[in-house]
Amino acid sequence: MGNITTGDQMDAAGKKFSNHWDQVTPENAGKWGSVQQNPGGGYNWGTLDAIADYAEQNGIIFKQHAFVWGSQQPAGSPNESQVKAWMSSFCDRYPDVKLIDVVNEPPPHTTPSYANNIGGGTDSTWAWITNSFKWAREACPNAILILNDYNNVEWPNDNQHFIDITKRILQDGAPIDAVGAQSHDLDNAQVPFSRVKMLIEKLHADTGLPVYITEYDISTTDDQAQLQTYQEQIPYFLTQSFIPGVTIWGWIVGRTWSQAPNSGLVSQSGQPRPAMTWLMEELGRPSP
Repeated sequence: MGNITTGDQMDAAGKKFSNHWDQVTPENAGKWGSVQQNPGGGYNWGTLDAIADYAEQNGIIFKQHAFVWGSQQPAGSPNESQVKAWMSSFCDRYPDVKLIDVVNEPPPHTTPSYANNIGGGTDSTWAWITNSFKWAREACPNAILILNDYNNVEWPNDNQHFIDITKRILQDGAPIDAVGAQSHDLDNAQVPFSRVKMLIEKLHADTGLPVYITEYDISTTDDQAQLQTYQEQIPYFLTQSFIPGVTIWGWIVGRTWSQAPNSGLVSQSGQPRPAMTWLMEELGRPSP
């Protein structure tokens, strides 16, 4: 059960991150455009170094987000050698990274400006995605490689489209180890959890791959509603053998993803919301 950085920092609101979370995902610092503004230019590793060092010193998992995405990338249109250099430079620097979102939010959600430079095949063969996974495996042979997307456990059409992409790249030799379901705002009244469970299980059954819950948040100012949703959903995630991990997308109120401003679990003054207290008790970890 992991979480993300808060404004690129680990500890926040007077609380020690590693007391409560055993995996960290950089919210923005790991995105290619945050590390390298221009393809072929210099790398800025400072923030990622601090996150990776914290993870190593505190014995928690370091997860990379993300290698190839249609947003927050370097300017221009990187070529194949530059994409490979980005991956190999990252993995040389952080050889102990355990999990990597290799491709994030594939079409129709986002398309990298350089997709044709790395194999093309958008909306058909998906060769650019297959190549991204092959290059990531070469660069980081020991990491779990993930294809990550949103709406793939909320809406049946998106679920099937994501499965079709995954099966095609597997067929073409992509060394994909798992799929990621972002799972933002699963308390949406239009998305009953019975459907979410069905689509998660279909995603696993049809691809044969583990399913990571990668960007979970429940955004509401109603403490009791948030608690009830956590109590309904988290035990399901924890008891499915094909769901190896969950990443909550922010834990400090008012400092989470902009579209989910009320999803935090601890106030900025350090007061835990009921869902946080319950979750830590459920996991056998200290309550803030």
